[in-house]
Amino acid sequence: MTEQKKIVIVVTNGFDNERASVAWSIANGAIASDFKVTMFLVASGVDWVRKKAMDVARLNPLDPPIGDMIRTVMEAGSDVFVCPPCAKVRGYDKEDFVDGVELAGSTAMLAVVSEGAATLSF
Repeated sequence: MTEQKKIVIVVTNGFDNERASVAWSIANGAIASDFKVTMFLVASGVDWVRKKAMDVARLNPLDPPIGDMIRTVMEAGSDVFVCPPCAKVRGYDKEDFVDGVELAGSTAMLAVVSEGAATLSF
């Protein structure tokens, strides 16, 4: 049996940059291609997983709604890490994020990279 492929997707941009929505689209493609996906959200990228935010954001009208793409990532059992200092500087606590999101720093993300995960950054 072969080991499952892994990918870490680092999201540094929020609602003001269409590239960030591409990160969620690629995460969905990776899940469909049987990758184990880890999302690491930093800087304004943490905004994507605030409660209710993902249901109102839509940057690319040709993509599925961001909320649907994020739910697919979460329902697939993917790890979604939010940088604790990035959340704190914005005044966010764990309760501000959707269920399943973890406040976890670079060490958690790098543990996945050390296991051979490919990485992408948006």
